[in-house]
Amino acid sequence: MSQNIVYSLTALMALLPASIYPYRRIAGQGADGRSVYFWGALALGFAGPAAWALTQVAGRWHTGLSTALWVTIAACMLLFMGLSALTRSAWRLSPLLLPYLLAVGTFATLAQQAPAPVLRGGAPGIWIDLHIAVSVVTYALLTMAAVASLAAFLQERALKSKRPTPLTRFLPPVAESERMQLHLLAASEAVLGAGLATGMAVLYYENGVLLRADHKTLLSVASFVVIGGLLLAHARTGVRGRMAARLVLIAYLLLTLAYPGVKFVTDVLLG
Repeated sequence: MSQNIVYSLTALMALLPASIYPYRRIAGQGADGRSVYFWGALALGFAGPAAWALTQVAGRWHTGLSTALWVTIAACMLLFMGLSALTRSAWRLSPLLLPYLLAVGTFATLAQQAPAPVLRGGAPGIWIDLHIAVSVVTYALLTMAAVASLAAFLQERALKSKRPTPLTRFLPPVAESERMQLHLLAASEAVLGAGLATGMAVLYYENGVLLRADHKTLLSVASFVVIGGLLLAHARTGVRGRMAARLVLIAYLLLTLAYPGVKFVTDVLLG
């Protein structure tokens, strides 16, 4: 077993307590489960992936799929910790978010042996670093928005069928989920716009063109358009519920295909 696999498994194990904790709370829920155990599990779940991601990108950025996924997991954990500290209901998204991140971490571990080429380019390092940082933050924000949207969908379906489950009783109320979804979508649209701008700047510096008709660019632009359309529709008509959830998940799918999806094809399927 290679050293990298051992480190990746260690980061994966660090996510396990945080993934299990919310389901223990569901079994015996109280008014607020943000105890010292909750914060300890989150801190461990952030520290493991963050340490491994920083180890992989120290000195120079590797563009491999596994590295991208671990960086994304660390960013999502950090964002979730911040939201859980600042809002009353965000922590209740943990039964949906944390097992999902554990699954992503499992996939990142399995992809550890895939090629991880070093990022090369002629643009100034500050522009490349800024573009990468903006891309990671965008994906973390849209991940949280998709989770909030899924929570609202599950709650609404349980209310309509009059069949609440322990999970839906634990999740935030529909109104809270939709409020978080809207704020996170607005933030992700702004940051995604900045990401597209920095990407254009890097591309112009390297090749003298602003846009390149590749899969990543087209999917990112499509995601930007879908999110913008949803925000506009919400402002004008108050669209919500299943339609809003579908559009959020479509935008998340597009950005997933643009970010880790392209890396999966190039590094794993074609690498």
